[in-house]
Amino acid sequence: MISSLRHSLGYSIVLVVLFGVTLCVPLLRAQAPDAKREAQLRSVSGVVIDKSDSPIPASVVFLKNTRTNTVRSYISDNSGNYRFSGLDPNADYELHAEKDGAKSQTRTISSFDSRKEMVLNLKLDKKKP
Repeated sequence: MISSLRHSLGYSIVLVVLFGVTLCVPLLRAQAPDAKREAQLRSVSGVVIDKSDSPIPASVVFLKNTRTNTVRSYISDNSGNYRFSGLDPNADYELHAEKDGAKSQTRTISSFDSRKEMVLNLKLDKKKP
């Protein structure tokens, strides 16, 4: 009797462990592609500067995904720095800065550029039309 009780208790523990593992495997598989996708994401950062290469704080930097036409914006910090992260490696982007009627040239970030971390400084030197 005791031996059959031990046997059924051990069998029950094995079933509970197997059931728990079965539940965890799909969760681990679901996280693996997210981690892989996150590792492939890119970022772009830089400094907004004027004609004399001095940083310009509080400039508005625009980033446009040319595939989806979504636009993100960032206000540069007190040192003129900006940063966009989480960029899709399969999309092209257009980047420019504006402040007080001045605008930088539009820079393009190509999906063929394999760099994960890009540094693009933006020079405000012409008035918007």
